Amino acid sequence: MIPFMTLAFPMALLLLPLPVLARFLPGVRAQGATALRVSPGAFAAALPARGAEDRGRQTVLVAAWIALVAALAGPQVAATRELVTASGREILLALDLSGSMLKEDFVLDGKPLSRLDAVKRVATRFVAARQGDRIGLVIFGDRAYVAQPPTFDVASVARAIDIAQIGISGRSTAISDGLGLATRRIMGSEATTKVVVLLSDGVDTSGKVPATEVARLAASHGVRVHTIALGPADLEDQPASRDAVDAAALKEIAAVGGGTSFRVRSMADLEAMAATLDQLEPNPMKRPPLRYWRPLWMWPGGASLALVLLLAGWRRR
Repeated sequence: MIPFMTLAFPMALLLLPLPVLARFLPGVRAQGATALRVSPGAFAAALPARGAEDRGRQTVLVAAWIALVAALAGPQVAATRELVTASGREILLALDLSGSMLKEDFVLDGKPLSRLDAVKRVATRFVAARQGDRIGLVIFGDRAYVAQPPTFDVASVARAIDIAQIGISGRSTAISDGLGLATRRIMGSEATTKVVVLLSDGVDTSGKVPATEVARLAASHGVRVHTIALGPADLEDQPASRDAVDAAALKEIAAVGGGTSFRVRSMADLEAMAATLDQLEPNPMKRPPLRYWRPLWMWPGGASLALVLLLAGWRRR
């Protein structure tokens, strides 16, 4: 769509015929009535003929005046700008990178997809859309570590999720350690809203501190904990399965942490989860954009200045 352009000071266009009107103003009469008055035609033969160079100077002078008046009229074009303001919210994602995340039990466009790749596709889009939030990433397997400290640069967090690989933090599922590190990292934040999103596809193997106690500690410090149970099989239904997820434990963690638990078995569930989570933690960017006028006077103003400098150089020669 072509941007709408208007003039801030359209009355300035009335100055355009000013040079023409000035030629019709009466000239200043010379003092002294005894001066000899000679017809201009008497010296016409002695004056050099008006050449193409003079006409070129006149054309440049007229163009410089038109450009100057155009700049004074204040041309401007309608524009919009997204308001990127700090939301006061800090979100830490705690992502399970245990070996079971390599299992290909998701389907996208008719092709099998690993759990990790499915999470990457949805999580990167979710994070990249959180302009105005501070987002961080904690990765856990045998142990947990901060892969990306909380930052407003959501694109860098999305990249950190995209390059995450199985094995860099071990292949077990230390849910308590991952949740504990995320909680410790976010508890010291001065954000008005603090959120931890815990995603796991297994059973807690850390055995040090129950994850529910960590969630209770988080809630006591104003941290809300959402959990995502990823995988088709539940531990309650298939206790012997190595790839079953302890959905009941993750649901209890969310209940204690004051958040919501999501059960994800397919790609459609994962997409729906992201949409619901976006509603629970509203995106601060979902507000009307700022509409304003972008000035364009500098273009005709610059053209007028360039033409005047060209005339000055011409006269110097």
